[in-house]
Amino acid sequence: MLTVPLPVPGRTCYTAPMTRPFHLAFPVHDLAAARAFYGGMLGCPEGRSADAWVDFDLFGHQIVAHLDPAAKPVVVTNSVDGDAVPVPHFGVVLTMDDWQALADRLTAAGTRFTIAPHKRFVGQPGEQATMFFCDPSGNALEFKAFADDAMLFAK
Repeated sequence: MLTVPLPVPGRTCYTAPMTRPFHLAFPVHDLAAARAFYGGMLGCPEGRSADAWVDFDLFGHQIVAHLDPAAKPVVVTNSVDGDAVPVPHFGVVLTMDDWQALADRLTAAGTRFTIAPHKRFVGQPGEQATMFFCDPSGNALEFKAFADDAMLFAK
């Protein structure tokens, strides 16, 4: 379990132990391709589904691919430690072992990375392993890991 400090005076966001999964719904232009990518490539178990959407279990979090045949990715980037990070993006903070296993699996499968697996902020607070790639609909995903999860919000 990842724990972060309790409220700090002047902060507007309550922080507590992160034990609850998040939910994210996002557009895809092809549900079969989404199933192959999220279920096959990433290994996410499939949950409920209908003709226009599919639930996936992304490392314990609920993501829902909603069909939008006209879905087109937004191509915007921001510089982060020298990388052109796609905006928007979503993903999960993994353990370092799980991150490395996923990076190895995706590399072996010939995944085209937007940002190849590497470490950023080396030697600084918040040092992390990161990688970015896109799903078949162009949705950008980031998976990251910290040697010390207490560095998640380090300044």
